[in-house]
Amino acid sequence: MPGVSCTSSQAVRIESRQEEKVGLLHYTSDKKLPVQSEGRFPATIMTALRQRKGSKGKELSQENQRPDPAVELSQHSPTGLWTWWTIIWGTFGAIIGVSLGLLSCIYVATLHENDLWFSNIKEVEREISFRTECGLYYSYYKQMLLAPSIQQGLYELINDNATESKRTINLLQRMNIYQEVLLSILYRLLPIQNYLEPVYFYIYTVFALQAVYVIALYITSWLLSGSWLAGVLTAAWYIINRVDTTRVEFTISLRENWSLPFFALQVAAITCYLRPHLKPVQQKVALWLVFLSSLCFCLTWQFNQFILLVQALLIFGLDCLDLISPEQATSLYLVQAASLLMVWALQFCNPMILGSLALSFIVSALFVRYFQKDVKAGGLLLRLGKLLLHCLLVLSLTLTLNYLTKNMLQLRSDEHIFKFIKAKFGLGSTRDFDAKLYLCEEAFGLLPLDTFERLAGTLIVYPYLCTLGVLLLILMMVVMGNLSSSKTSHLQKEEAMINIRPDVAYNLLHSVFFGLLALSTMRMKYLWTGHMCAFAAYGICGKELWGLYLKVIHCHSQTKLKLIRYTIPVVVLAFLYYKFWPKLMEEISELREFYDPDTVELMTWISSKTSKKAVFAGSMQLLAGIKLCTGRILTNHPHYEDRALRERTKQVYQIYAQQAPEEVHRILRAAGADYVVLEDSICYERRHSRGCRLRDLLDVANGHIMDGPGDNDPDLVPAPNPRFCDEIKKDDPTFTSLFSRVFRNKTFHVYKLKKGKKRTKANRTGEVDA
Repeated sequence: MPGVSCTSSQAVRIESRQEEKVGLLHYTSDKKLPVQSEGRFPATIMTALRQRKGSKGKELSQENQRPDPAVELSQHSPTGLWTWWTIIWGTFGAIIGVSLGLLSCIYVATLHENDLWFSNIKEVEREISFRTECGLYYSYYKQMLLAPSIQQGLYELINDNATESKRTINLLQRMNIYQEVLLSILYRLLPIQNYLEPVYFYIYTVFALQAVYVIALYITSWLLSGSWLAGVLTAAWYIINRVDTTRVEFTISLRENWSLPFFALQVAAITCYLRPHLKPVQQKVALWLVFLSSLCFCLTWQFNQFILLVQALLIFGLDCLDLISPEQATSLYLVQAASLLMVWALQFCNPMILGSLALSFIVSALFVRYFQKDVKAGGLLLRLGKLLLHCLLVLSLTLTLNYLTKNMLQLRSDEHIFKFIKAKFGLGSTRDFDAKLYLCEEAFGLLPLDTFERLAGTLIVYPYLCTLGVLLLILMMVVMGNLSSSKTSHLQKEEAMINIRPDVAYNLLHSVFFGLLALSTMRMKYLWTGHMCAFAAYGICGKELWGLYLKVIHCHSQTKLKLIRYTIPVVVLAFLYYKFWPKLMEEISELREFYDPDTVELMTWISSKTSKKAVFAGSMQLLAGIKLCTGRILTNHPHYEDRALRERTKQVYQIYAQQAPEEVHRILRAAGADYVVLEDSICYERRHSRGCRLRDLLDVANGHIMDGPGDNDPDLVPAPNPRFCDEIKKDDPTFTSLFSRVFRNKTFHVYKLKKGKKRTKANRTGEVDA
């Protein structure tokens, strides 16, 4: 150690190799003397140092204090020296990170403008561009701005009777729309109305969050590798792989575009919290950052409980395998639980949160560990047995607690998700309409192989897989070492020949867990690909892995290590610039224009020709646009996390099934509908294959044979009635007595429901006597 004179030849060897120590892996010297990471020494050397300190501790030679000016700011331990060079170097890296975040924000904003010519189209066209559920969420932002006051706007959201006809619901409880509420309040309070239109304030906020997302990934890779060059590489990969890392430019108000930046911040905060040698104050600050980012993440996305469940399982694995301390695991559990409970309170005691598997698992893990305290004691076989019992107890208690909670709360809102998961993994086929809606969508299928082809073209796959493979091998070795030693042998762990940092272990398992989730469900890839960029950049810029590679080929030295760590990322960045910069410029220069005249015509007609209190029925996607553009009342909508709404949607969708006009009329009147909108693109759908068309899902759910050639289940029977959406266009008296066509263009057909007439006698053709 510099500044300490040791007579032992082994101590001299330690001193000469001090510069080769790394934070992730701890190696032995040529004579198998254990060499520890920063602040860790073998027992013999520790004894020598204690003796030296007791006698001549103040005689440390200042000549041997040689801080390396090239060490990055983030690599200094909390007790290390801060020099002007490290401050300047770190500040420059921070400026680069913020600049890259702003660049990504400007990039997606430019793509959005160029694709739609957003600044030059009509207001109705701008609103139509918020497709499907995006339009529904944006409508509440618009509703808050149009309200006479903030208080009145909040009251209308809490007591809403326009989103679901004949029902009054609390939108702040049902949906994650606090972001729209906050933005509308800010827009009303800030003096920007004369300078910025409301829609631009909204979309620019979402695009600004993309800058936060990139900066969070930048920080994560910097913390892992100790070099902000890793952050630069992360941001470059994220932007170049935009197709697979984000879809914000065309699904602006989608919940994931609000929540994923906060999730990335949470991962960066956890990475900081798990770093070794943090002072208690630094740990508390990091833990508060984890809590705040977790709270924002949970508040902005309805699927937060499932993501936190995966993360809780990850923390549970790290704790069981002794890769993080029990105190750290407990703190992270409590932060997750506190975030969920805070959201539960803000969402007016939303029962879905209390009935979530994530909360049940956290409670179970903490409860079982409190009573089973000796899990980490004993030899290998004994510890494996105890861990197996521990896992079984936690799993059993989780399922039991979740079952009891849902029964007590009579909660069935998320049952369609479990039906979907069960059918997706081949645990039984299903005819459930809601589950089949998910199964037939490409976004919920397996991750396509062409995703890896695109990622390989940007050189991200190769360092990612290499880093993943090497670290998984090291992790297995560390785990076997941990399981083989008793929890009381602290000194033995300190002298381990190989080790892995807790923050690296967390990010490794995070990448594995969410990678498996992405492979199983394509829509979940956006949780994985962003982190993949940071993890691959760490593999290229981290000194630990390069040090390992150089040691394997017996070519290790500090000069070579630094040369490789800084040269390779620069070469990769130069390649990415050479290959993809012209494509990015071409993409930015490509100009398009929004064009959907049929939908514009429909919205204009509804706004001018129907009552403001009129109730419309139709497809979920179209009705969200109708609410945004016209403010009319809906029978159903795309926010599918409510059992009663799912039942109503299935009933309304009978307009595309093989049903009698009297039955369809009865269903629509029961839902309070005044008008029904039929879409040719659904009635004669060709986008999906047979068996996944909406009309096929309805036929099978109703027990009817599907249209067209192909196999059918033997228990299905021919429908007694023709398809409603097709037959109504023939103006048969059976239909005209109940429905009158009031609007038609090439895409949409709008029918007004007549008051039901009493049926006296039906003739043989099924016509209704007037």
